[in-house]
This record gives sequence, C-alpha cells and structure tokens, in this order.
Amino acid sequence: QVWLVESGGGLVQAGGSLRLSCAASGRTFSMYAMGWFRQALGKEREFVAATSWSGGRSYYTDSVAGRFTISRDNAKNSVYLQMNSLKPEDTAVYYCAASRQRVDPTKDDFTSWGQGTQVTVSS
Repeated sequence: QVWLVESGGGLVQAGGSLRLSCAASGRTFSMYAMGWFRQALGKEREFVAATSWSGGRSYYTDSVAGRFTISRDNAKNSVYLQMNSLKPEDTAVYYCAASRQRVDPTKDDFTSWGQGTQVTVSS
C-alpha cells in the first residue's frame, strides 16, 4: 500500500500553466508506475498521463500530449505533472495514482489513489 497526497491545484487563466505534485509515503516508491487521472464535474474519471517505475517511459492521453509533461523523482518519492497551455476543458479534479504494474500499466492497474486536487481553468 502506498499513500498519496496531491498539491498544486488552483485557478488559472486559459493559456496559463500549473504544476501538480504528488508525494508518496513508504520506501518502495520505485516499485510503482505512477499516473495522473482527472474527473470533471458530471463525467467519468479519465486517464491523463503515466510514467514507468524509472521514469524512462511516459504515456499521455491524446488531448494533453504536447502540453502536459509527467515526471518523477524517486529520491523524493514524488511525481509531478507540468501542465502548460491550459484550456477550460482541462478543468477537473486531478488524482495521483500508483500501479504495481511498473511498465505499460493499464487504467485498471492503478489501485492506490490520492484525494485529488482541483484545477480550474477560466476562459
């Protein structure tokens, strides 16, 4: 089990940037692939980005590719999501998640979740 706490959400104008952080507990952080998901009001939670256990592989949903960058620092037990060129449709609660499938995780592989952080992009 890994405990996750997100931070860095807030209100930003369209075209702006935010950086989300997720701090993980425990000494086995590098055993997990890490991901970011989001859930907009009235919609299902969707995959945003993920990174393999080493950070050597990254995965993005099409709508954020080229604008968002996921990274991790295993020494700090942390994963980050740099979000640039934000759009109003990026407004959602963003969740950090961990997967024991260390490479090429699917959505169902993510079994540990943070409490979420709100991102609001105004037009």
